[in-house]
Amino acid sequence: MSTAAPDAAPGPLPLVVVPGMLCDHDLWSGVAFPAHHRVRQVALTRPDIGRQADDVLSAVPGPFVLVGLSLGAIVGFEVLRRAPGRVAGFCAMSTNAGAPRPEQYAAWRAMDGLIAEGRFEEVVERTLPGMFDVPDPPREPARRYRDMARRVGPVAARAQLAAQATRTDAQDTLRTVRCPVTVLYGTRDALCPPDFHRAIADAVPHARLTEVPGAGHLLPVQEPGPVATAVRDLVAAAEETRATPRTRPPLT
Repeated sequence: MSTAAPDAAPGPLPLVVVPGMLCDHDLWSGVAFPAHHRVRQVALTRPDIGRQADDVLSAVPGPFVLVGLSLGAIVGFEVLRRAPGRVAGFCAMSTNAGAPRPEQYAAWRAMDGLIAEGRFEEVVERTLPGMFDVPDPPREPARRYRDMARRVGPVAARAQLAAQATRTDAQDTLRTVRCPVTVLYGTRDALCPPDFHRAIADAVPHARLTEVPGAGHLLPVQEPGPVATAVRDLVAAAEETRATPRTRPPLT
């Protein structure tokens, strides 16, 4: 696959949106993406980050705006490393740019073992409390998460766990990014706390760091309005940058 930056295609920039682990298209169902911009959703079914990045790059021709949550944003870091000229704007939410920690490797191995034993539902229930701002989330958001996880299913879940273990530290890549970047997080995200996002924003020149007070990990489920606003502003900045590529105005 060529990673060279092709000429900009006419018309509005497309959006490529990538969910987190055990999430699917319903993650974004409440988010009003900018009108007239084609939205392409990419599922995470490959067992390593590099092949997932290839799927993103194959989703649309030419430049695009990339929106990723959690593992989806981690895949986005790899997309930026491989093909920075393809990414016209990047929204990273509820995520971590660091390399996996020992306790994470252990947790992923344990979950993979449970799924291999036919205990996928147990894994879903174990992961559910970390998705929201409280351990016992309201019924409807919890139902949506369970339904997404069941549609993803055990085979793709095991591939996602394997992919997590192939992550690397993305800080060096982030320092080279020149497209508009928004870093979005919930102040009560237990999985990816605010410090993770401050580190990302500190590494990316001119990044916009935006917090959503009181929200947990699954921002598009809990707070689709702020997510839509952040993406709309990012797309506007990306379009402006594409129109005047030499100036590359920061997202402020």
